[in-house]
Amino acid sequence: MKTDWTTRQRAQKLRRQLTDAERILWSRLKARQLGGWQFRIQHPISPYIVDFAVVPLRIAVELDGATHSALLERRHDERRRLSLESRGWTIIRFWNSEVYHNLDGVLRSIAERLPPRT
Repeated sequence: MKTDWTTRQRAQKLRRQLTDAERILWSRLKARQLGGWQFRIQHPISPYIVDFAVVPLRIAVELDGATHSALLERRHDERRRLSLESRGWTIIRFWNSEVYHNLDGVLRSIAERLPPRT
């Protein structure tokens, strides 16, 4: 499915406005540092944008801040997850605080979901 222009534009804007947690995790995912897999940041999957994605594997990594604990946000996240999973994507979620306090554990958890590169 081709991504619409509006979603692509929003993704470009988000790439320029990364959160601290996104910036930290991206510093360890970019340039094929994790298992040799190429991650994309703020990757559009219309109408959504995922924080990080390994497109060939259809794996998305999402970071959640405090706003995601609110009921409306949790419902939105659930609808979003179901929509993406119905299209074959696997969603891996972490709290921002996990990136700040246990980055190696977050990276290990992601790496466990990635097959070895051949």
